[in-house]
Amino acid sequence: MADVRITPSLLNADFARIAEEAARIPSADFLHMDVMDNHFVPNLTLGAPVIESLARSAAQPIDAHLMIEDPDRWGPAFVEAGASSVTFHVEAAHAPVRLARELRAKGARASMALKPTTPIEPYADLLPELDMVLVMTVEPGFGGQKFLDLCLPKIRRTRELLDKVGGDIWLQVDGGVSVETIERCAEAGADTFVAGSAVFGADDPGAMVETLRAQAAACRH
Repeated sequence: MADVRITPSLLNADFARIAEEAARIPSADFLHMDVMDNHFVPNLTLGAPVIESLARSAAQPIDAHLMIEDPDRWGPAFVEAGASSVTFHVEAAHAPVRLARELRAKGARASMALKPTTPIEPYADLLPELDMVLVMTVEPGFGGQKFLDLCLPKIRRTRELLDKVGGDIWLQVDGGVSVETIERCAEAGADTFVAGSAVFGADDPGAMVETLRAQAAACRH
């Protein structure tokens, strides 16, 4: 099975000390940056300039999660800003295949996200164009939400589809991931985990990254 990856969300970090916060989690596989435009989701966070600044100083690669309208237009700019992985919401993309190919052509990993109630099955034919699928386990927009168990069957169905496609397409979960929920996600087939408040709310964020990784790895066979 694939390796386990922990990608802490800096949405729960101190934005005034964002580079220092990234340095507190040296073993993180990616830094998950939530980009919100107050249109696709009811919150407003950071944009490409912040990612560009962080990319210059952070040791870890950046995973930009675009919770925005019109990712077809704006997505490539995040690769140019320094993101190594760009996730767009399929609910917002007008031409997801073209967007995924453009992101890959610019040298980034292309990832497709789905809200909790968006089924994966209509997008099965699109999966070979992707490097990762993100199943949201809370409604996108705010950190610190409670994990939605109803998403576990969708994670399993997504894993089955990815196994049929073959290759190395990661399956990421984001929302309420913690020591209480990560094992269920891993058992369902996820291999890449976004954790925000669980990491930055811990006394030692770096140690929490290792704890979550060990828990998830123990559940994957």
